[in-house]
Amino acid sequence: MSTLAPAEQDLLARVPHGLFIGGQWTDAEEGRTFDVRDPSTDQVIASIADATPADGILALDAAVAAQDAWAATAPRTRSDILRRAWELVQEHKEDLALLMTLEMGKPLAESRGEVVYGGEFLRWFSEEAVRISGRYGSNPEGTGRMIVSQRPVGPSFFITPWNFPFAMATRKIAPALAAGCTVVVKPAALTPLTTIFFAKLLEEAGLPAGVVNIVQTSRSGALSAPIIADPRLRKLSFTGSTPVGQKLIAQAAQGVLRVSMELGGNAPFVVFEDADLDKAVDGAIAAKFRNIGQACTAANRFIVHESVAEEFARRVAERVRAMKIGRGTEDGVVIGPLIDADAVAKATELVGDAVQRGARVLVGGGAIEGEGTFYEPTVLADVVAGSDILREEIFGPVLAIARFSDEAEAVRLANDTEYGLVGYVFTEDLARGHRMIDALETGMMGLNVGVISNAAAPFGGVKQSGIGREGGAEGIHEYLSTKYTLLPNS
Repeated sequence: MSTLAPAEQDLLARVPHGLFIGGQWTDAEEGRTFDVRDPSTDQVIASIADATPADGILALDAAVAAQDAWAATAPRTRSDILRRAWELVQEHKEDLALLMTLEMGKPLAESRGEVVYGGEFLRWFSEEAVRISGRYGSNPEGTGRMIVSQRPVGPSFFITPWNFPFAMATRKIAPALAAGCTVVVKPAALTPLTTIFFAKLLEEAGLPAGVVNIVQTSRSGALSAPIIADPRLRKLSFTGSTPVGQKLIAQAAQGVLRVSMELGGNAPFVVFEDADLDKAVDGAIAAKFRNIGQACTAANRFIVHESVAEEFARRVAERVRAMKIGRGTEDGVVIGPLIDADAVAKATELVGDAVQRGARVLVGGGAIEGEGTFYEPTVLADVVAGSDILREEIFGPVLAIARFSDEAEAVRLANDTEYGLVGYVFTEDLARGHRMIDALETGMMGLNVGVISNAAAPFGGVKQSGIGREGGAEGIHEYLSTKYTLLPNS
């Protein structure tokens, strides 16, 4: 028996259940389908087309066929379509937010925030589309004139994650369209509905057929491999785990594809003895529990000076203890379900290992029995070196605190990871803050703030956290290739 509210049922009925290829909504080959579930109840909320490898190639065919015309489309026209898409997102923000909550589980307030954040990529890159520039000038010898121009890379393939189903789609699609590239998108099987609904909005915004194609599937590797191997593809962008990213980079190397990889994280959150603890606690709650901890930017290791560690732990525990747990559509809920049972098992294992090694559980510490895949928001104090929770990305609502004694140790602990996506530092000493900007081996850093993502900023990491940048003025260059031409003076 359905537990969905009438408004939820109505919204789900308006989401296409097919593949979007060449401007048409179609069934998958052989009529294959797969189920999408609400993680808060494990109820099936939709059965949708399950693309085959042959469907993936049809989508690439459509993108290739549309490429030349889209690249030749006036930048202002591309800009206007993206701007119209942003306007449609504002009109349908409640639909998009509810869809995300239904298929991913995050609280509705957070889903609304993601609609705002994701929509900004459409607006930002609508403005960047008309600012693609080159240069012209004499060569140093004075024998000729140099023209440096930018051209679209070409047909692109995007593999998006389940944790931010709207923002990760817009963060890739918007700059590609602005640059003049056509795309094939494979959304995560756990959360495909938001991306499918967004494709409807792009269609309504006037996007020509074949410029964006959506092929959701339950068999990601089987669909992706032949697309990546096709010599007509020129760009691959992936957001997800580092092990999967490494495999995709290896596949992309065969065709020497341009790649953008936004991979795993193990973000340090460093609190110095001179930090404003009110700011630090607010930042910790935002950096850890946003999206139920299921974010690559989530603070993973709280490295706190020994002189303030006890007070910091007490304050965050007090805040966490008050968090309401439940289905994301309920008023006041802060902690929704984790995405699936595997995520609950991983959190359970990491917390168990930390406790066995001597960590103290201040709040939470276990899975919640009953319907859905819920895990208690948790605070661990006195986590010791060698604990798995300090080495692995938690991807859950667990705040693990370790201590340090001086700045050099803080830097060593923060950098003691193969990852380098983002770091957070709290200190009232401006000189120390600048030293930490230089010292932390990360692509991004928050100084006295716990949330840093913005469409106008370049998002990406170093080391095994990825290659390339999304967002900002830098983001569009991931979809442009530089061409140099020399003209003689006479």
